[in-house]
Amino acid sequence: MTGHGPRTPGAASGPSPSVPAEAERTTAEALRTLAEAEHAAAEAARDAKVTVRELTEVADLAAVSRLLRSVWRSEPGNGPVPSELLRAMTVAGNYVSGAFDGDGGELLGACFGFFGAPAHGSLHSHITGVLPAGLGRGLGLALKLHQRAWSLRRGADTISWTFDPLVCRNAHFNLAKLGARPVRYVPDFYGPLHDGINGAGATDRLLVDWDLTGAAGPGSRAPVDAAALRAGGAVPALSAGADGRPVTGADDGPVLLVAVPPDIEELRRTDPELGRAWRPAVREVLGGLMAEGAEVTGFDRAGWYVVERKRDS
Repeated sequence: MTGHGPRTPGAASGPSPSVPAEAERTTAEALRTLAEAEHAAAEAARDAKVTVRELTEVADLAAVSRLLRSVWRSEPGNGPVPSELLRAMTVAGNYVSGAFDGDGGELLGACFGFFGAPAHGSLHSHITGVLPAGLGRGLGLALKLHQRAWSLRRGADTISWTFDPLVCRNAHFNLAKLGARPVRYVPDFYGPLHDGINGAGATDRLLVDWDLTGAAGPGSRAPVDAAALRAGGAVPALSAGADGRPVTGADDGPVLLVAVPPDIEELRRTDPELGRAWRPAVREVLGGLMAEGAEVTGFDRAGWYVVERKRDS
């Protein structure tokens, strides 16, 4: 007869008390959310024709560091994230992933994030980069959905990150495609970076939160049509004039539109002075509205943030 170990004196020998129904429902919902997230991540990787996997080995992390340095066109001896920091972060349980061409070919994209407060409840996604050879294939979506599933499996329910509010394609991807929610406008978040993307100007950023478990998520936001909103009474608080320069408008409506250039990176190359003019304009208008409590509720691919004032504002 096989024994089962000593019993605690006086302990009940019957079955353990059942888990409350509410806890069972919560667990079942969490498992469904995780299964959906992992399925979506696998589909996105398949559509992009890449293999996305977590990276922890020194050689892989060195490749990630080189890739990010190349994408950001960093100065010699500098780069967004050194490989030794990535190594320390992964040992501490944080996130580094790579997207490889096909079943394990060239590294085309990478993503790095680390946990923040409350203890492991939120992941901050520090940087995501894709080489030119991987652009236009959906690698960014594949990396973010892999990060979402990875975070859910470890109990996190939110991912935060920052992006330059002047970069139209990033605003559309983050807000319209992923369903992230802007929570704060931060002037000069990093200070000067002196790389091929940011130049030497101020590094203003929008901080966003991505709810991994609620209704918000990939594809959850309805498409935004700024023209239809204007026809319905939305007020352009910032727009582009005939010469491409930012023009400040009225800001007294319940729904406001804030424009950004269609391609600020190209504008910075072809007309640096005009490119620099957009930073303080967007900071003053978009940053000012958010500081007052207005909420960014969408982004039109044509280059308009939709900002709504709270009813009591």
